[in-house]
Amino acid sequence: MILMAFGVFLHRTDSIYDDVPSERYQFTKQYLTRAQQCEGDWIVYLEPSKIRHTKGYFAVAKLQGIIPDPRKPDMFLAIIAPGTYLDFGDPVPFREENTIFEQGLLNDIGKLSGRAQAAVRTLAATDFARIVERGLGRDESILPRVDPPPAPQGFEEGQGSFQHVSPRERVVQLTNRAIRDRNFRKTVLRAYDDRCAITGMRLVNGGGRAEVEAAHIRPVEHDGPDIVSNGLALSGTAHWMFDRGLVALRDDLAVMVSRQANDPESIRSIVNPTGKLIAPGRLSERPRPEFVQWHRENCFKH
Repeated sequence: MILMAFGVFLHRTDSIYDDVPSERYQFTKQYLTRAQQCEGDWIVYLEPSKIRHTKGYFAVAKLQGIIPDPRKPDMFLAIIAPGTYLDFGDPVPFREENTIFEQGLLNDIGKLSGRAQAAVRTLAATDFARIVERGLGRDESILPRVDPPPAPQGFEEGQGSFQHVSPRERVVQLTNRAIRDRNFRKTVLRAYDDRCAITGMRLVNGGGRAEVEAAHIRPVEHDGPDIVSNGLALSGTAHWMFDRGLVALRDDLAVMVSRQANDPESIRSIVNPTGKLIAPGRLSERPRPEFVQWHRENCFKH
């Protein structure tokens, strides 16, 4: 019998594999046994260190099951349980000063072992808790931060509150709506640089907190996932209009204004001069067409 285990899946946005991290992860037969160990349990995604501006450990999700890829022989798909994927509000670096978060990669003399190169690998429970604890961050983590304490010397375990919360307690946190909303807000606002994607305004209060809100394109109550490509950074007014179907997006991300709005010209006047959504620079963070289409067909007042 294969015991369940936490895992690490390496992913890069320019991957040649058929990956959609919130839905599936494609891998070769050589990793099948390792991936099977993670079935029914949680995995974290890691962007390789050699990627410029790498996000490190950037998300967590529950692995529902593994199936053969019906389109490619000798390839397999790890299927992510719907509604479990969550981008970390605070992405976790693989290495910070002389500390690494995945302590299980160290050999007997404290050096990185060859396992660090594996695209799919199991993850020690304490390492999972450490990564998730850092990734979920704190309520105030979207405000200006103070300088962190000095890093420990050598590849040592840094001190952290993960020692007081078990890995399984961390798993419970991953399904908590308040925690998911907080992390969703942080990832969306970071992708949009705290700027309203419709009006173009970037307002920040004296404490450094952005005025914009994180809006789901396809709402959670209608099976919308907590992923940045299902999110928009919107001012309070733009968010209200978007949720009520007074504005929507075309496939090219041009902003549409409903004819049923009582003052459509006033709405058009607050749309940024391009007439299109101000989208994130990363292609992977831009609104996915299927979510935009769902909102247009189910929410927009035609």
